[in-house]
Amino acid sequence: MKKAILVVSFGTTYKDTLKLTIEKIEDEIRERFKEYHVMRAFTAHMIIKKIKNRDGIIVPTPEEALEQLYKEGYEEVIVQPLHIIPGEEFQYVRLVVDKFRESNKFKSIKVGRPALHFQGGEETPNDYEVFIDAIKEIIPKDKTMVFMGHGSNHPANSAFVALQSVFTYLNYNNVYVGTVEGYPTVDMIVEILKREGIDHVKLAPLMLVAGDHATNDMASDEEDSWKTILEEAGIKVDIYLHGLGEIEKFRHIYVNHVQDVIDNKYLHLGDTKKTP
Repeated sequence: MKKAILVVSFGTTYKDTLKLTIEKIEDEIRERFKEYHVMRAFTAHMIIKKIKNRDGIIVPTPEEALEQLYKEGYEEVIVQPLHIIPGEEFQYVRLVVDKFRESNKFKSIKVGRPALHFQGGEETPNDYEVFIDAIKEIIPKDKTMVFMGHGSNHPANSAFVALQSVFTYLNYNNVYVGTVEGYPTVDMIVEILKREGIDHVKLAPLMLVAGDHATNDMASDEEDSWKTILEEAGIKVDIYLHGLGEIEKFRHIYVNHVQDVIDNKYLHLGDTKKTP
């Protein structure tokens, strides 16, 4: 039986961070699961279009990639997202997979979970504690750490608040988590820092890649960047412009999530057992 793993990310147009993050994860998945063909897909259509126009390289969408795998005779497919939270992009991936599952084009098609999904419990892993353990090497002990996540209007944005709670529970009282397009906002982070009398922070993206958001929304000298907003509040900023995918232990999260799918672990936990 021909087997494939489709590695799906939002994508990036930044070639350097692509090689240091997404490509490294794909390579590690390829090395760990040698019996599987590994393929790439992006969910951001605007990024796909820009790469095609700039470089002449075609990166497929998840549906295009799955259709190609079907035509090439693959029968078993694992779709592993490289998203941080189970938000809008992950929901899109799930819908695409459901469509292919209903069409019976594959004998088996399963979806792995993003980095933050389960909160721990009797039958589930604590993805949040695993996540923090994986990135703790970049958290300073003598300085405040501010992470900038992407965020969205999707209900899964609450994962960032949950992550902040687990940081506090694990005694990382010098870590603050905010988002560009969700909650908590940078203004809220600034207010908390001022209230605590904090005047020096390390600022880093809580994102797989250090792409457009990290470069422009976080680290640039634009008037609405996080760096500028923090500095105008009297807070000194040390920039850490690296995606989480550059951290080896963080990359292992996704490799291990593929293994969980192969082992049929946690696949239906949280799904409703009721039918309308």
